[in-house]
Amino acid sequence: MRRPAAPAMAVAAAMAGAVLAGCSEQPAGVGAPQAEPDVLPSRQPLPSWSAPPPTTFTVVASGDVLIHPALTEQALADGGGVRDYRPLLEGVKQVVSAADLAICHLEVPLAGPEGPFSGWPRFSSPPELADALAAVGYDACSTASNHTLDAGPDGVRSTLDALDAAGIAHAGSARSAEEAQTPRILDVNGAKVGYLSFTFGLNGLTEPRGMPWLANELDQAEVLAAAQAAKQAGADVVIASLHWGNEFQSQPTAQQRTLATTLLADDAIDLIIGHHAHVVQPFEQINGEWVAYGLGNHVARHAEPRGTSEEGVIGRFHFAKGDDGRWRVNGVDYVPTLIELGPPIRLVDLTAVELDERRTQAIQRTERVVLSRGAALTRPGR
Repeated sequence: MRRPAAPAMAVAAAMAGAVLAGCSEQPAGVGAPQAEPDVLPSRQPLPSWSAPPPTTFTVVASGDVLIHPALTEQALADGGGVRDYRPLLEGVKQVVSAADLAICHLEVPLAGPEGPFSGWPRFSSPPELADALAAVGYDACSTASNHTLDAGPDGVRSTLDALDAAGIAHAGSARSAEEAQTPRILDVNGAKVGYLSFTFGLNGLTEPRGMPWLANELDQAEVLAAAQAAKQAGADVVIASLHWGNEFQSQPTAQQRTLATTLLADDAIDLIIGHHAHVVQPFEQINGEWVAYGLGNHVARHAEPRGTSEEGVIGRFHFAKGDDGRWRVNGVDYVPTLIELGPPIRLVDLTAVELDERRTQAIQRTERVVLSRGAALTRPGR
């Protein structure tokens, strides 16, 4: 913060110094030096301009970013022959960019500018996607998914290189053992947030010999160890992104519920964000902390759209610092989204557009699922 009074005081002091210097030679016997006042105005302490440290911050998290070829074709059309994913994502920019920390789930590897590019079952997507995610307002992305190794070690490297170039932090995969072992700590409005990402599997692929650190595979002990390492590294809050559950199943599995309960019972983990199912799953509060089992698809264009696979949700988590110095979630709301298949294909924030029959259906269906485990949530505009 600028201090407007300081320059004026500095100028006054300089002028006073100049006057004193100009009068330093006096005729003999004329006057005597006056005693210096105890405190000169220019030496008085400046008022404090420091603001109290922030005691709140918001996190938004969204679902799977799954770049099927049709989305790249749309990006080419929007860019006039140059790939531009920004119009596709523009509809959620207001809610994403307003957060103190915005997290995406990048499910697919990013290739170099010349590709090769491919869709399911082995994804490899254009690197311009990272620039679009940054333009919308994302600060970090989880990269551990069942597709992390679709393009091998080179794909992991090019993905993280693209995110780095776009200024997006990442967790879940690594280019070296050292990177894998270094906790990801983000500075968020006065708090330090540790960020983890793990996946249930890699579609039958395995890391090459000597490279077990390429992707974080989901194991309860490994998640807890990583969370505790983040806390030891100074994290006030730890958020875990978990790629888990059954595809196209709106209710969490018994394994998801059990793992969530175990992880949230540990003081090292404060929030769980789930992915993979490609449909919305419930939010739940456990032991005073929160899990969003599945946020659905953020952007995708499946060969056979299901309706539910085009519906997603952005979770918004409000953290506050208590009198005991601990940060906790003290409020949660959700923003239902919809991938409208067009043409053109567009991602829509359903709380910020005029509603029609399809949009209303998406809101109602999302609400039923999100609230189905008794969570006390709010929705903007409700």
